[in-house]
Amino acid sequence: MVPQASPASAWSALETIADHPLRALGSPAPAARKRKAAAPDEHAADIDDEAAIEHGLARRDPLTVRPRVSSRVLCAVFGVLMIAISFGAWWIAVRTEDGQSYEDMVFSGFHDSLPSWASALVAPFISRNITSIAGHPLNFTVIVSALLIVVAAVVMLVRKRWWLVGQSAVFAALCFASTYLKGVLPRPFIINTVSQPANSAPSGHTMLAVVAGVLLLFAVPRGCRAWMALVGAAYALVIGLSVIAGAWHRPVDVVMSLLLAGGFALLAMAFTRTSGMDAPGKRASSPSVQIVGTVMITAGVLCCCYAAYIMWQIEPGLSLSASWASVGAHVSTFAMIAGVSSLVFGMLLAMRQITASPLSRAGLVGAPPAPPKKKR
Repeated sequence: MVPQASPASAWSALETIADHPLRALGSPAPAARKRKAAAPDEHAADIDDEAAIEHGLARRDPLTVRPRVSSRVLCAVFGVLMIAISFGAWWIAVRTEDGQSYEDMVFSGFHDSLPSWASALVAPFISRNITSIAGHPLNFTVIVSALLIVVAAVVMLVRKRWWLVGQSAVFAALCFASTYLKGVLPRPFIINTVSQPANSAPSGHTMLAVVAGVLLLFAVPRGCRAWMALVGAAYALVIGLSVIAGAWHRPVDVVMSLLLAGGFALLAMAFTRTSGMDAPGKRASSPSVQIVGTVMITAGVLCCCYAAYIMWQIEPGLSLSASWASVGAHVSTFAMIAGVSSLVFGMLLAMRQITASPLSRAGLVGAPPAPPKKKR
């Protein structure tokens, strides 16, 4: 006959599990058994314990091991939207007469139109190659970006964010693969241009700069995310301006690189889970993320709208290559690149916060405030 547990003991067990949720996962192995186990068995036991803890936390509160479904859906939707907009911008700039006229107008005199402070910022990145490794030239952009990527990787490893390391590797691989679009996308001959007739989109140097900024944003803890978003946006802006001022790329090459890298980063964040997130006990809302993210997104949208308005104003002079339209083309290019940089990193900042630090009762210290229950 199977013994029946008394109601009192059953309620006591339930109360113990409610007060100490990790006890529901089972007690650890005795010390004597651990000492007798071999090293591989200990490693396997640790993996099993981690998997059991993760399973138990997911059963108690799914937000401890993965973001909300709505957050992941937003990342996927915004990521696909950015990628689609990047190809739309390329089509307008490359497949239309006004687009080619606009880009050629910017290409021929952008460096001289920059203000003195902007010229000073881009000057180090316009200089010729510093050295070369295995036949590959290295300039200041490549060296600085590589150093930032190494710093981001070290921070991830020190913080033991193993899943985040995998996410970052996939994101970087997608960005690297997208640079081969330069040899695939066509550039039809519509008008005579000063710039080279071959396709030059997307910009590899701009893509590398965005990857460095995004990896830093991924790697740092919550308190530093807003700062890294500002640093990443500023660095991407400087590199984007430098490749145009150096007559290496056209405006759409930079815009396409920013949007493609931002879209790939958002798609990578849609698969955030476990060690790619903040520790449950350290999650909290971030006023700096809310303020900086809102300002960056708003400023980015306004700059893009301002650039689009200027393009609309100078459109009658594009087909004629009118000199009066060149000033507007240069100003709108500056505003567009600044706006897209701010918008992309502002979106990444906001999405990183909601995927890495979803708030829940298990993730907070103490229960969150709740309205009092009505008495019946």
